[in-house]
Amino acid sequence: MTDMPDQPIHLGQTSTLPASPEEAVLDYVPNPRKGALYLVRFAAPEFTSLCPVTGQPDFAHLVIDYAPAETIVESKSLKLFLGAFRNHNGFHEDVTVGIGQRLFEEMRPQWLRIGGYWYPRGGIPIDVFWQSGAPPEGLWLPDQGVAPYRGRG
Repeated sequence: MTDMPDQPIHLGQTSTLPASPEEAVLDYVPNPRKGALYLVRFAAPEFTSLCPVTGQPDFAHLVIDYAPAETIVESKSLKLFLGAFRNHNGFHEDVTVGIGQRLFEEMRPQWLRIGGYWYPRGGIPIDVFWQSGAPPEGLWLPDQGVAPYRGRG
């Protein structure tokens, strides 16, 4: 986990969109319910990145679920991090798994999973899933709630 500053860098401050995901700084704050087993969900239904081959935009509905340990991710910094992918070239698999792994490595939650529900590219929707391991015993784990791609009908 990165060292937490005394105050989050982004919260309550004017922040600009990072030029790249690598430049984005994620803020973590102490878990206000340390010791409690609970699930946090972030949904980003309008996530975008760029195809590394064509440079065209790719669109996804991301769902990030995690069971906090010592810290939680501050939502403004997460929004800026995800927004930094707008100019990032990456295959769906690399983008989805990379987001999950970075959050898991830095925040060190008890458990984390990410579902990347990508809209069709070349006529084929691609869904990518990653999790850090088995969920903790007793964790309420709702379905991610994203329907399979059905096209226009």
